[in-house]
Amino acid sequence: MAEKPKKPVYVYKGDALARYGFGEGHPFGPDRHDAFHKELSRAGLGDAIQYASPRSATVDELALFHSADYIDFVSKKSSDGYGFLDGGDTPAFPGVFDIASDVVGTTLAAVDGVMSGEAARAFVPIAGLHHAGRGHAAGFCVFNDCGVAIEYLRDKHGLQKIAYVDIDAHHGDGVFYGFEDDPGLIFADIHEDGRYLYPGTGAASETGKGRAAGKKLNIPLPPGAGDTEFDEAWPSVMSYLREARPEFIILQCGADSLEGDPITHLRFTENAHARAAADLCCLADEQCNGRIIGTGGGGYNRHNLARAWTRVVQAFAE
Repeated sequence: MAEKPKKPVYVYKGDALARYGFGEGHPFGPDRHDAFHKELSRAGLGDAIQYASPRSATVDELALFHSADYIDFVSKKSSDGYGFLDGGDTPAFPGVFDIASDVVGTTLAAVDGVMSGEAARAFVPIAGLHHAGRGHAAGFCVFNDCGVAIEYLRDKHGLQKIAYVDIDAHHGDGVFYGFEDDPGLIFADIHEDGRYLYPGTGAASETGKGRAAGKKLNIPLPPGAGDTEFDEAWPSVMSYLREARPEFIILQCGADSLEGDPITHLRFTENAHARAAADLCCLADEQCNGRIIGTGGGGYNRHNLARAWTRVVQAFAE
C-alpha cells in the first residue's frame, strides 16, 4: 500500500500580512515580511511547506479577548489616522484597525488549519503581538493575536489546556496578565530580565494568581545571555510543559533575542529557535496530536529574523 502523503506546514504570506508595521525606518517596518520570505525561499523546503493566505478577524473574534471599549477605540483612531494607541510606542495610522485585524485573523486561520488536520503545523511570521492587553495597545502591538487564539481554541474548538511558549527577548506581558489567574493557560516565557528591558515585567516570582497561583513559568535572563544560558533554562520549560499536558501549543518565537538586535541585549543564535521548535514539535506529537503553531513576534535585525524564523519552519517541516 502506498504511504499517505505527509501533510504540509502552512506558512502564511501576503500583502495583507506584510502591511502590519509603522512605516519605513521604524523597527517594526513592513519589510520584515519579505525579509523572512526571501530567506525561506532559499531553504529549499519544497512540498514540505504550503503557502497560505491571510484572512481578517471579525469584531466578534477580536472580542473573544479584547474589550468592546478598546475595539471601538482602535476603530476610531483608525478613522482619525493620527496620534498614538498607547502612551507613545504604538502609532495610529489610517486603516490600522483593518491591518491589525488581518494579523489576528491569520493566526486564527493557522489554528484552523492545524485543528482541521489540513496542515501538520503552521507558521505566521507577522504575528505574536504579545504586548497588547485586553483593553490597551502596547509595544507595537495593537491586537493580541495570541490572546485571541487562546480564547478561540476554547470557544470554537472546545480545548481547555493551551500552552503558550514565548522566547522573544521581551516578556509576553499581554498574554501573561490576560490569563494570570487562568489555570488552563499554560504559560512559559524565557526573556531578558525586565529590570533592563521593556516592559519591565516577567520576574521569576510571577507565577500566577488565584486559581493559577504557582502555575506559570517566567525565566528572566541577564543582558548578554546566549545559547549556553538558553540551553540551561530550556529543560525547565520542557519539564513544566510535559507535566501540564497541553492540548495545543502556541510558540511565540521573537527573533529579538538573537545577538545583534538593535533594541535588546540577549545573544542567542538561531540554534535556540531551532531547538525550541524541534522540542515543542516532539511534545506536540506526544501529547497534542501534533497541534502546534508558531508566530514570529519581535525581531528588528532583518537578517536575524529571517534566519531564526526559517529555522523554526525547518523544524516544523522535519
